[in-house]
Parts: sequence; C-alpha cells; structure tokens
Amino acid sequence: MAERTAIIGSRVGLHARPAAIFAEAAGELPVEVTIALETEPSEDALDASSILSLMGLGAEYGTKVVLRAEGEGAEEALDQLVKILEIDHDSE
Repeated sequence: MAERTAIIGSRVGLHARPAAIFAEAAGELPVEVTIALETEPSEDALDASSILSLMGLGAEYGTKVVLRAEGEGAEEALDQLVKILEIDHDSE
C-alpha cells in the first residue's frame, strides 16, 4: 500500500472550495484513496473522494494528513493529490 503525508496548505483548511477541488481530483483517479489525520489509525481513514468526509475530517491549515492507496498507479496518484492539498487554493 502506498502512503503519503501532506500538510494542508489552504488558509481555511480543508473546507468548501479546497475540499471540492481535492474530492474531484481523487474521484477521477484509477485507484481508491483514503485520507486520515496523521494522529488517527489507518482503519479510521475516510474516502478521499467524498466532500462530506473531507469536510468532516476537521483538517485546518497546517494539519498533517495521511493519504493511502493500493493498486497500479497508486504512487503517482498520491503524489498528485499531495500537491493539491499543499496549495493555498484561497489565495488564487
């Protein structure tokens, strides 16, 4: 299983616009991706393509999250998603 840690870069955290951008990108990938706060166990990870799950995560600016995926293309998918999470989408 591939795993990446990312730091939330949006000033408002993973809410509304940043969550929608991330969920859409995760949903278009050929692998299923989960997300969890760094302090949470892997079995509590949530579906990364669900905007409601993302907003319920409570990830604020600077929070570390862990992304996990399994299967062909998982490494590349996670690399792409980390970039999305670490951008401040509210400054654009």
